[in-house]
Amino acid sequence: MSFDFRRAAIVFAAVSSFTNLYAPQAILPMLVTEFSATPAEVSMAMTACTLAVALMAPFAGAIADVLGRKRVIAAAMLGVSVPTALLAFAPDLNTLLALRFVQGLMLPPIFAVLVTYIGEEWPPSEATRMTGVYISAASFGGFLGRFLTGVMADWVGWRMAFLAEAALTLTLAIGFVILLPRERHFVRASNIGTALMQMLHHLRDPQLLATFGIGFGVLFNFIAAFTYINFYLAAPPFNLSASFLGAIFVIYLIGTLLAPFTGTAVARFGRKPFVLFMLACWLGGTLLTLIPSLPVIILGLAVCVVAGFFCQACSTSYVAITARAGASTAVGLYVTSFYVGGSVGAALPGLAWNIGHWPAVVAVIAGMLAIMAALVALVWPRDS
Repeated sequence: MSFDFRRAAIVFAAVSSFTNLYAPQAILPMLVTEFSATPAEVSMAMTACTLAVALMAPFAGAIADVLGRKRVIAAAMLGVSVPTALLAFAPDLNTLLALRFVQGLMLPPIFAVLVTYIGEEWPPSEATRMTGVYISAASFGGFLGRFLTGVMADWVGWRMAFLAEAALTLTLAIGFVILLPRERHFVRASNIGTALMQMLHHLRDPQLLATFGIGFGVLFNFIAAFTYINFYLAAPPFNLSASFLGAIFVIYLIGTLLAPFTGTAVARFGRKPFVLFMLACWLGGTLLTLIPSLPVIILGLAVCVVAGFFCQACSTSYVAITARAGASTAVGLYVTSFYVGGSVGAALPGLAWNIGHWPAVVAVIAGMLAIMAALVALVWPRDS
C-alpha cells in the first residue's frame, strides 16, 4: 500500500492547531502562582484564544473560498509559530492573554479550511471517515499540547515549554507544505462578497443552525470540564502536579483510536440516533467525575472524551457534506459557533466554580448536554 501523503499532511495540520490551542490547560494552576491571579482570571488564557478563533473563523472560510485551500492553511501554520514562541517571554498575564488572542486569530485558517478540503477532495462516502481521521489527529494534538507543556513545565519551566511548542509547530508546518497536494476540486468564489452572501444563506438553514448549536455545546463542555478539572485535581485531597495533570490527558488518545470509526457507526446506526446515544454517554461520564476517586474521575473523563469526539466528528462532517455551495463559509460558521462555545465554556463555568466548585461546573455541563440533545432530536432529520 502506497503512503498517503494527503492523510499525513492533514494529520500534521490537525496536530499543529490543537497542540497550540490547548497547550496552557495543564499549567493553569502554575500560572495562578506565577502571575498572582485567580483561577477565573488565568482561565482567560483559554477564553482569549477561543474568542479569537470564533471571530476569525467565518472570514477565514471566505478568504479560502477566494484564495484556495492549501495556500491559506500553509500560511497560517507557519505564522502561528511566532506568537507561540513569544509566549515564552510574556512578562505578565495581560501580555500572555494578548499573545493567546493572536494565536487564536491564526488557527481557523488551519482547521476550518482543512475540513472543507476534506469535504471537497474526498467522495461523500469517504468524507465522514476522513473527517474521523482529522478528529483523531485533533484529539492527539489536544493531548500532546497539554502533556508536553505540563511535563516540560515541571522539568524546565513553562516558558521553555512554549518554545518547544513553537519548534514543533514550525516543523509540522514545513511537513504540511511538502506533503499536501494542491486542491483539485476547488471552485473559486468570484470575490469575498460572494462568499459572504453564501454565509447569509447558511444562516437561514435550520439544520445547519442546529448543527452550529451542537458545535457550540461540544467545545463549551470540553473547555468547561478540562479547564476546571485541573483546579479540582490540583487541590486537596488529590494535590496533582502539572506533570500529572498533563499526563491525565492521555485519555485523549482514546478519541484518537476511535474517531476514525465514526463513518462506520453512522452508516450502521444513523447519525441522529448515534449522536443522541453519545450525548447520553457524555452525561454519564460527567456525573462519574463527582465520585471522589481519581480512577473513577479519569474513567468519567475518558467516557466524555469518546462521546465528545464522536459528536464532533458527526456534526463537522454533516456540515461539510450538507453545505456543498460555499462549504468553506459553512464550516467557518460552524467553527465560529464551536469556539464561541469554547469561550463561554471557559468563562461561565468560572462563575459556577466560585459558587459551588466542581459540582456546580458539572451542573452547567449537564444543562448544556440537555440543550444539545434537544437540538438533535427536534431539528436533525431522521435519515441525516
